[in-house]
Amino acid sequence: MEIRVLKYFLAVAREGSITRAANTLHLTQPTLTRQLQDLEKELGQKLLKRGKYQVTLTQEGMLLKKRAEEIIEMVEKTENEFKSIKDVFAGDIYIGSGETESMKYLAKIIKEIQTDYPDIKFHLYSGNAEDVTEKLDRGLLDFGILIQPIDLSKYDHLPMPEKDTWGVVMRKDSPLAYNQLIQLNDLKDLPLIASRQMSPKYSAESGFLDWFGEEFDKLNITATYNLIYNAAILVKAGVGYAVTLDKLANTSLESELCFIPLYPKLESSLDVVWKKNQVFSPAAKLFLEKLKNQL
Repeated sequence: MEIRVLKYFLAVAREGSITRAANTLHLTQPTLTRQLQDLEKELGQKLLKRGKYQVTLTQEGMLLKKRAEEIIEMVEKTENEFKSIKDVFAGDIYIGSGETESMKYLAKIIKEIQTDYPDIKFHLYSGNAEDVTEKLDRGLLDFGILIQPIDLSKYDHLPMPEKDTWGVVMRKDSPLAYNQLIQLNDLKDLPLIASRQMSPKYSAESGFLDWFGEEFDKLNITATYNLIYNAAILVKAGVGYAVTLDKLANTSLESELCFIPLYPKLESSLDVVWKKNQVFSPAAKLFLEKLKNQL
């Protein structure tokens, strides 16, 4: 497979039309059609369903689209690294993270670097631990911020200076909104919107199993989430109470939501991670040096 042809295929997938894709690529329609037919022949799979007015992807085509996007992203990342390899004053740095206020430590470093080296660009990707580690493992990210628990055996890492505190986000008109702290008895039978950290896969390591004890399997979990923004919308709509980390949802004076911490206190550590034996670009090396100095 040629990179050029994969880009052609992605253009067709994006436009939903061979004619429109050919126009954006400045190709003739017969030329583009022949390239796509050759690609299908090379892979031994039908990639497109050709309708009267548009083309759609087959199941195999959707798989290729996902892989092609990853390949093109990696190629562009590699090209940019080699373009900047002679010059530490330019380059791209890719960082993935879950939602956490501890991003402020990296933000400070990013600000320092961009002040001194304005041609170094930063690209942030938000996702849960599985999303971030998948992209780290594929080489699509240079660094990740991961909220414990997480298996760090494949990575070098630095602990973040602060821990994140767990609590409950609720509407301000909730009876519990007058509490200073939220205890186990307060949550019994309430409709909960649960963080992924509360799933059976992570509950023991994250501390939730100990915190809830025998009540853990009796929780009334009505919804789950991996990033808090949409979960907060569910809370506003009265769907339930979101168990989440502090300082992520908008709980300002103007907001209709508030956050109350759990008691006994439940916290999660965070780490900045990168692949072991990672070969960094000069820009990423500079970032790592500053990271080690400040953390």
